[in-house]
Amino acid sequence: MHDLLHFFTHISDEVRGIFLVGGLTLFLLLESSVPLFKMDYRKLKHAGINISFTVITLIVNLIGAVLILAAVQYNETNNTGLLNLMELPLWLHVFGGLIIMDLIGAWLIHWIQHNIRWLWKFHLIHHTDPNVDVTSGLRHHPGENIFRLLFTTLAVLITGASFGLVMMYQTISAFFAHFSHANIKMPLAVDKAFSYIIVTPHFHKVHHHFVQPHTDSNYGNIFSIWDHLFRTATYVKKMDDLIYGIDTHMNPEEHSSFKNLLMIPFQHYRPPIGSKFSDQ
Repeated sequence: MHDLLHFFTHISDEVRGIFLVGGLTLFLLLESSVPLFKMDYRKLKHAGINISFTVITLIVNLIGAVLILAAVQYNETNNTGLLNLMELPLWLHVFGGLIIMDLIGAWLIHWIQHNIRWLWKFHLIHHTDPNVDVTSGLRHHPGENIFRLLFTTLAVLITGASFGLVMMYQTISAFFAHFSHANIKMPLAVDKAFSYIIVTPHFHKVHHHFVQPHTDSNYGNIFSIWDHLFRTATYVKKMDDLIYGIDTHMNPEEHSSFKNLLMIPFQHYRPPIGSKFSDQ
């Protein structure tokens, strides 16, 4: 475990890039071999839009790394953060840090985005995708990237995580973004069993169903235990019943136009069926 933390403490941008591209490539190959759905869509155009958002996400995260580094240095200087309150076995220190950062930096901000209208309008871009596959994982509006970055920084401050632990968390988080969105068919029993601990492909796909109440469920990123604990976990009996997208933006001119996707947060709000938000 010491060696693993040391590796992530000194991980280079090039190696992180290899992990990102390697994960993307792995799941692209699996999608062609064991697809969950045989979707008829223009894959290159679809990937182009989503990868463009992925590049923007990487740029925002690169700039925002200054904030995360400042949070790490603050904790080191002042010995603050939950992980610094007591001596823990290294494995528990690492696991505890990962699970709490996942709660604050992923699950919490995700839940908030579904419950505050103006934040939902930014997150909406992620849900407009009618063909969820591995490239959908980092399809986020630049505004949403900033919100997520701020909550990741908050997670670092609260946990007191070291730089190596933060890099480990972000690498695992990127892997799960690919894994949970990949259009791959998992054995139902295996997916269901693991879904009580981690976010599996079938578990997360429910979140991408085009209408409520499934849209407001299964918020987890790495660990699904938060959804089970807070009773936001939902299952479906048949995966074939799922339809991707969001009912307010099913027009291809809206969900497949990069320019329009960027402008959605600034357009008139359209309440979906069963929305808790009014159209005012």
